[in-house]
Amino acid sequence: MKLSPVAGCFFATLAVICTGVCGQPAVNSPIFHSPTPAGYENFTLKPSGTVMALLGLIECPEIEGAQRVSEGMAAKVLATDGTVITTFPSHFSFRITASLRKTLTLPPEDSVTSALEPEELLSKLKFRMRAYDGISVREVEPESVQIIGVPEDVPYDERIYRVQFAVKGLPITARLVLDVLTPEGTQLTHFTFSLL
Repeated sequence: MKLSPVAGCFFATLAVICTGVCGQPAVNSPIFHSPTPAGYENFTLKPSGTVMALLGLIECPEIEGAQRVSEGMAAKVLATDGTVITTFPSHFSFRITASLRKTLTLPPEDSVTSALEPEELLSKLKFRMRAYDGISVREVEPESVQIIGVPEDVPYDERIYRVQFAVKGLPITARLVLDVLTPEGTQLTHFTFSLL
């Protein structure tokens, strides 16, 4: 028997609701790996008209093999040995690729104005991280920011940054947001790192 698209959508929604009401996790989240994708964004630079792409990866060996167990308000993250992880990893990095190549097939949805030439902008990106825990928020300074791969003094249409952080005492419920900025302070995009 074939269902109409509307009926199929209704029964799929009903299944999800029933699963939540019964208190059983529908599907456990996948196992955490390092590195893990953090997202991407592309936009048009003005006045040049050049399209720039930003791609993010999170590098965090401390969470390799850990798994989030979905239990509603009691959700938790388990280490590979089954113990509950209660604090956020203390060492991690964001690897940010800034590229003028046509890496993404999706058309840019936004534009950013910068006085710098596109190739110069690639090498002068700034970063700011905010740590959210409930209603509180604080800024966290990077431990180091490096351009890896092609040396900065060699002209190139792509730069890869490693932005390293060392944090202490953040609860596992924290949500970290890395802002990628132009030298003038304009936000280009942001990447999020959270475990719960």
